[in-house]
Amino acid sequence: MRLRYCEACQTYTIKYVCDNKSTTCEKNPVATRPAHPARFSPADTYSQYRIDLKRKYGLLPT
Repeated sequence: MRLRYCEACQTYTIKYVCDNKSTTCEKNPVATRPAHPARFSPADTYSQYRIDLKRKYGLLPT
């Protein structure tokens, strides 16, 4: 089990769908997202591809 985050009510939970009784999620359940960052590998073979795409579409931080 991993910790998950509900952006609608800004709470952490273990459930895949937030149905928090004390917030708006009770009436309209919302899917949660993982609260942990993606794994990082220094031997990432696709990093240059991602950087090229971000540069192409102007998504790199300036």
